[in-house]
Amino acid sequence: MTLNQILTDNHISKYRLSKNSGIPYMTINDICSGKTNLAECSAKTIYRIAKELRVSMEELLEPYLQPRAAFDLFKSNVCHKLKEMGDIPFLIDTLESDDISTYYQRQWYPECLYLLAMVDYISRANDIPLCEDYNELRRMKLPKVLYPNSVIAAFAVSRDEAVKQQAERESIPEFMRFNIVESEVRNVV
Repeated sequence: MTLNQILTDNHISKYRLSKNSGIPYMTINDICSGKTNLAECSAKTIYRIAKELRVSMEELLEPYLQPRAAFDLFKSNVCHKLKEMGDIPFLIDTLESDDISTYYQRQWYPECLYLLAMVDYISRANDIPLCEDYNELRRMKLPKVLYPNSVIAAFAVSRDEAVKQQAERESIPEFMRFNIVESEVRNVV
């Protein structure tokens, strides 16, 4: 659970945490905004925050030590999981694991929204109502369009914006809603 989530769950403000722990407000704010990685803070800072929040240092650090794969590798892993499990088991597993919320709490927004788009796409393809737990996240959109590496490479060679525009037109609507260009999730090798 990230520092933001702990603060929210315990109804503690960043100011109060700063005041009670003796850690400067800007340091707390930078950690909460993602500008500073808690795992790179001094042991003294981590100790004071953990002590004030009544959590272990390990529990506090865990979300900040999770390795983050390249986005294209993440997408590939999700598509392979879908292929191996099948639509309905994939949908059930994804919703039960609540990885969408986990990625959101870590501020891994591309992964969060990609997985949500996949859930919405699979739901539509199988005529299953959308899980309403994520309605708030469905209002989000990445600030810049994320293109697959193949589109980026084709654009780099041609310098023709039409390459990107065509990829956007061919994108699955559930992905494009979040500014993620994805046209094929089933034909993975």
